[in-house]
Amino acid sequence: MVGAKVRALRRQKSVSQVQLAERLGISPSYLNLIEHNRRAMPAPLLIKIAEIFELDLKALSTEQDARTVADLMELFGDPIFEHEDVTTAEVRDLAAHAPTAARGILKLYHAYRESREAADNLAIKISGRGDLTGVDSSRMPTEEVSDLIQRHTNHFPEMEEGAEQLWRDAHLGGDDLQQGLEHQLQRVHGIQVRIERTADMGDAIRRFDPEKRVLYLSEVLRRGSRNFHLAYQIGLATQQAALDRCASDPLLTSDAARALARVLLANYFASAILMPYAPFLEAARQERYDIDLLGHRFRTSYEQVCHRLTTLRRPGAEGIPIHFVRVDIAGNISKRFSASGLRFARFSGACPRWNVFQAFLTPGMIRTQLSQMPDGTTYFWVARSVYKEGGGFHAPRTPLAIAIGCEVGHARKMVYADGMNLDSREAVVPVGLTCRLCERTDCEQRAFPPIQYPLQVQENVRGVSFFAPVDK
Repeated sequence: MVGAKVRALRRQKSVSQVQLAERLGISPSYLNLIEHNRRAMPAPLLIKIAEIFELDLKALSTEQDARTVADLMELFGDPIFEHEDVTTAEVRDLAAHAPTAARGILKLYHAYRESREAADNLAIKISGRGDLTGVDSSRMPTEEVSDLIQRHTNHFPEMEEGAEQLWRDAHLGGDDLQQGLEHQLQRVHGIQVRIERTADMGDAIRRFDPEKRVLYLSEVLRRGSRNFHLAYQIGLATQQAALDRCASDPLLTSDAARALARVLLANYFASAILMPYAPFLEAARQERYDIDLLGHRFRTSYEQVCHRLTTLRRPGAEGIPIHFVRVDIAGNISKRFSASGLRFARFSGACPRWNVFQAFLTPGMIRTQLSQMPDGTTYFWVARSVYKEGGGFHAPRTPLAIAIGCEVGHARKMVYADGMNLDSREAVVPVGLTCRLCERTDCEQRAFPPIQYPLQVQENVRGVSFFAPVDK
């Protein structure tokens, strides 16, 4: 039911209902019924709509609506709306019938949040009499690039095709991938590769000198990481047109966002070189998504394998729809993507019951979890802590936790579900998106009151948490 989107699109293009109906070959009354979701949109008309307005059919998908509703619900979970009784039904109506207005509200809230953060930073710097440069109220480039990746379901066919072309042209099928990549850089691009001591590299692990045509790599990089950076450099040299096209997306509104997008897409290309699509997908299916085994076979890190598993969305050759999240020990989410349908909070923290946070308690060990969202959807999680590569004795070791997951219906395809009773209610952990949006009132880990219930403080009664309402 995409009638509201068609109506909004028609009005945006200043096309009357009669004009559009004539071009579609239907009556205005029938189009009116479609626009008010009283008739479903037949596939042939949907294709005609896309041709008339020159848009991708993905723009009319309900997936975008679901993301908009989730973002709006989180927005209205802000304490400034505490006294506004905004219901989920109202939010869904807004996203469905006024999508442009919904996106406008989200942009306005983005601006409000960023202005508030800028003001807080400014106040801190003034109080500390520090330098006031760098206070920027523009939207964070990381958020824009994250939205771009999510919109493309973290699958970029041009990068995949470029990587497959390089494998054919450079004959990379031998055992020594590093030698093949170095040979390609030197023979085709005139770039020399040098491994440098840590002291000579300073804080960098990779540095390219465009004038000398030399790529310097730090000695701290292990074999798989060296291959990744070699492939990344080839990506920058060979995929300029594709990188420029992606970086020109209207979602990216700043030079910083466009530069970040280019870097992440070059990283994507490097992953596609180290883990070619078809062989990697076949191996993932055969080994039932055993991350460590895949890492040994393709000589890549645990995190790189998890990343690559999220990109297996080629039509007709899809892997499991997987979500991915990386957090630090303070709970900050530094990377996120979801193909499973799980929503991540955009403006606030995450649920502390997710096992990605518990992974820090058992360093290096796999932790599994069955979790159920308030809407009844159950997910299977696999989480583990990792450390960023360091240098010598004095180099800091940065602990991170990485989790991937899928809907429970796909869990049996993963080796980590062996021996688990996926139908057991007792094994399921009730979780939420974030405290303000979670309707569970019996959670002892609640940090904020839910938006559905006003804060009621009683002197003589205490629930499982300070913010949990209790019966009088």
